[in-house]
Amino acid sequence: MLRTFEIEPTAPQRGSVIWLHGLGASNHDFDPVIPELAAPDLRFVFPAAPTRKVTINGGAPMPAWYDILSFADPPLREHEPDVRESARELDALIEREHERGVAYENIVLAGFSQGGAMVLHAGTRFAHPLSGVLVLSGYLLLPDRLQAEHSPANLATPILMAHGRMDPVVPEFLAKKSQGLLTAAGHAVDYQLFHMGHSLCLEEVELIASWLRARFPART
Repeated sequence: MLRTFEIEPTAPQRGSVIWLHGLGASNHDFDPVIPELAAPDLRFVFPAAPTRKVTINGGAPMPAWYDILSFADPPLREHEPDVRESARELDALIEREHERGVAYENIVLAGFSQGGAMVLHAGTRFAHPLSGVLVLSGYLLLPDRLQAEHSPANLATPILMAHGRMDPVVPEFLAKKSQGLLTAAGHAVDYQLFHMGHSLCLEEVELIASWLRARFPART
């Protein structure tokens, strides 16, 4: 099981958010964002990626969900065995939340950059309906496998893709192409662009907060 940092709910729990960090980053990167989301009834689970060598960074070892071979078209873009391994680890975290009493349909997958790519990969393939998939500055992994591998259980699961128009790390065209492939496969995708690079901005954080409120509407 991956090592995790968790922020427990301060109100009766209604769901869980499993949030994956980006390449070379830490599972504490998004600590400052959580208070801005005003979601006291959610548990936030931040797993830490294993350290592995990353080809596009000169083979330097760093926290990474998978080795990135290039940003060219498939099949030689990401190291598939790493993607499969990380997907299994993410599935295990989903199952752990389920065993802790959280229904699958109350679990959100979220991730930034490489983490966003991973949650999109795993979320579209998971065998049970999830609450939603939040992809921040991410893209579709192994796109040529989507049609054969995606799960009918999550066709209606809301996917929010938020991206920067000026992103120099994950170019916007790559996210846009991913959206097109997902939509063609029948997935429900909300695609939002922001005037930013490879980062988060205030307007994006506000969108995330409202999107989470839609997943867990106030009780009446």
